[in-house]
Amino acid sequence: MSRFTLAVSRGIARVTGSALGPYQTAVIRIGFAATWLLFLLREVPHRHELYGPDGPWGWDLAEQLVGQNGAFTALLWSDGQLWFETVYALGVLSSLLLMLGWRTRTMSVLFMAGVLSLQNRSVFMGDGGDNVLHLMCIYLVFTRCGQVWSLDARRARRTREARARGERVTDRTGPLLWGVFGLVLTVVTAAGRMDGDWLVPALLWGAWVAQCLWWFAGRLTRTGEPRIMLDVIASILHNGALFVIMAEACLIYATAGWYKIQGSRWQDGTAVYYPLQLEYFSPWPALADLMSASGTIVMLVTYGTVIVQVAFPFTLLNRRVKNVLLTAMIIEHAVIAVVLGLPFFSLAMIAADAVFLPTSFLRRLGGLTARARGRLPRGVLPKVPAQRTPDTADQHGDTEQTHVGFTA
Repeated sequence: MSRFTLAVSRGIARVTGSALGPYQTAVIRIGFAATWLLFLLREVPHRHELYGPDGPWGWDLAEQLVGQNGAFTALLWSDGQLWFETVYALGVLSSLLLMLGWRTRTMSVLFMAGVLSLQNRSVFMGDGGDNVLHLMCIYLVFTRCGQVWSLDARRARRTREARARGERVTDRTGPLLWGVFGLVLTVVTAAGRMDGDWLVPALLWGAWVAQCLWWFAGRLTRTGEPRIMLDVIASILHNGALFVIMAEACLIYATAGWYKIQGSRWQDGTAVYYPLQLEYFSPWPALADLMSASGTIVMLVTYGTVIVQVAFPFTLLNRRVKNVLLTAMIIEHAVIAVVLGLPFFSLAMIAADAVFLPTSFLRRLGGLTARARGRLPRGVLPKVPAQRTPDTADQHGDTEQTHVGFTA
């Protein structure tokens, strides 16, 4: 067998045999869920003006726009106040549970529905970060983002330990959730509420059918081949979605950088100066004045931004250079959050950047968090079992229970 053939076979086995980047997808899950959760909580006093009946983008305008572009939004299923409050509350709840990693498969689907429902109701409410979140919430549905740092992973570990002791473990919450989900989908589809664009309804029904197949493969078949085949498909979808997330982040930076190069203000090094003079982007006027008072700082930040954004996609083949530019971009977004008053845009971009963080760094970060939790007095936080690694899960043959099956 030639080296090329051997390399190809190893690559195929790696892509189909396991879900890659478990720590990176966990950070993405936590980052985007936390971003949306914090945004919804901050806008609770203004939710009616942003997405509800009191907003400038009224019901008739939203209905006309959705009728033209076929976008998905559950808020247009009813114009009642109670329905709006229910959708908003479900958006908050699904974001919180997804961040914690509880039933991540179900919560990832509900999270996507909540994000699309609110954003498509009032498409002009956002600061750029909403576009990133809009796309990433769809990609998350395809990932097995609950393998580590989640309540699902802890429950899978406890289930494995119980079965090793000879105990019988029965999951009732998962089938109940998906039974209710299927009933709601059936009613909504029969009522004609899914007559717009086919993508989101197909994702919702596809996720539900996939879970039914998984349940039947695990309960009604005598051999493990159907479950193994479904696990391979789930790994391929996960790895494909992870690649798309990485490509999306690179595309965002590449297009932003190359468009900046064409702008005269970016060419002469003064582009950063003008946003600092706008009251809307100056929550800390003294800090903005301090930065804009130095022409050298303005020039360095302007040119540095362009260089980092254009160069980043080309540095992915060099780990050390990539990590340096990744750190620079995260710092840049943190500065944007403080100086320009765009915290949720910055959080969304930092969450997207997290897909490129080294696994060794994320493991050390998880270890530091666990040790910090261990130093807290007893009773402050519940004791959580030590986090198992994906490799250990694969050895026990129960990796799929962390996200794909009803136990997730």
